[in-house]
Amino acid sequence: MKSRMEETSSEAPNTRNLNDLPEELLLHILSFLPTLDSVQTSLISRKWRPLWSRVPSLNFNYQLFPPYEPPLDTRDFYAEFIDRVLISRPNSPVHTFRLSFIYHHYYASHVDSWLRSAVTNLRARELYLHFFIDLNFHNDEGRNHIYDFRFSLLRNGCVEKLILMRCDLTLPAKLSTMRFGSIRFICFDHVYLEDPAVKDLLSACPNMEVFEINGCLGPHHLEICSTSLKRLILEFGYITEKKQTLLVDCPKLCSISIHRCDFEECVLKNASSLVEFHVDFPHQIDKSYRPWSNVVRLLEQAPNVKYLNVQNWWFKFLTSKNTFPESFVLHNLKLLVLRTGFTRYDLVGMAALLKLCANLETLIVESPFKMEKDESLPEEILKKPVHLSMPSLKQVKMKAFNGRKRQGSFVKILLRQGVVLEKIVLLPDEVDQNEPLPPIILNRKVSQAWELVTEPNSG
Repeated sequence: MKSRMEETSSEAPNTRNLNDLPEELLLHILSFLPTLDSVQTSLISRKWRPLWSRVPSLNFNYQLFPPYEPPLDTRDFYAEFIDRVLISRPNSPVHTFRLSFIYHHYYASHVDSWLRSAVTNLRARELYLHFFIDLNFHNDEGRNHIYDFRFSLLRNGCVEKLILMRCDLTLPAKLSTMRFGSIRFICFDHVYLEDPAVKDLLSACPNMEVFEINGCLGPHHLEICSTSLKRLILEFGYITEKKQTLLVDCPKLCSISIHRCDFEECVLKNASSLVEFHVDFPHQIDKSYRPWSNVVRLLEQAPNVKYLNVQNWWFKFLTSKNTFPESFVLHNLKLLVLRTGFTRYDLVGMAALLKLCANLETLIVESPFKMEKDESLPEEILKKPVHLSMPSLKQVKMKAFNGRKRQGSFVKILLRQGVVLEKIVLLPDEVDQNEPLPPIILNRKVSQAWELVTEPNSG
């Protein structure tokens, strides 16, 4: 027979709840919430009441605040909430400070005060400052109010990561003589930049490892020179009448991504560490091929690239005078992500690229968004059979597979010409994201025969 104590313990319901979790774990959970929500958790119980003030991140999201008419009233409520939070919590360090706001010059002193508190008092390591939410929140009057971020503010803190979106940037007059040693990551999104400012900024941040310029007006002759930079991302998204040039001299650079940048001249120096190369342009031959080819030619100065992500315009090098030398080969390339269709035009370009990749092991094929029809191929190219050189290719992944004739023909080419090909993964086009179709996998057996495998739906 069970003792009374045993009966009591076996019948007692499991009463454990969130209150029983360690405080460190609760703070970790709260760090994923917007600050407005984490403050509201103080109503749960006495244990929760002080927790919000010790959360190691602050996230002030304007979109969570109830709309008022006129919108200025919403800004008042938002600004008052941030003021109270910063006054009420102790000056214990935070890791992340996020601010999204529809800025108006009336609130300049408020924003200045918030950022001083984040950098100086709270010693934030990451600053995310977004002064653009979406078009629905920005009327014509609001577009004329742009916050001016003074970079000198960071001298008083230990910020490692800075992301600025839709604001102006004021740099110190003697920036090139200053040192912001803590900064390792900078992203400028729609921030006006002048060429000298970029050069001075890189000089003043001797430990910066990641630099991203996205949609920024101003740069025309970019010089990216740094002894510490490891990753560079450039995306302008506009075409200018002025001639644009690019010089990259970063001996530790491992990864470079260039999207929609109309550089007429590109120079890449000291690129022996570069292993990842990503280039993307709108699929418009008349407008985009020239800057695309200028960027792609940087591969001549990057002999150790192992990962290449590029669209399929390589057939043009067969008919253009601006081509690679015969000795050019991507010896170290192991992984290729290729945005391509499967027309004759596409296959000719693919063959031209694969010919340069003797040691390629993995090919990932993505569908491009073609804004124009394919060009007509010269008669001498049309008559030649297409041969895909794949001596080392072991795996192919095809995204957005829909079983159409051209895709099926490409799979047949792979099966015939893939000497050491072991696996083909066909990822179906996502018609219904709620019920994604399982991938189709073709495996080569030891007997060299192929078997079809359909994986169960992971969704």
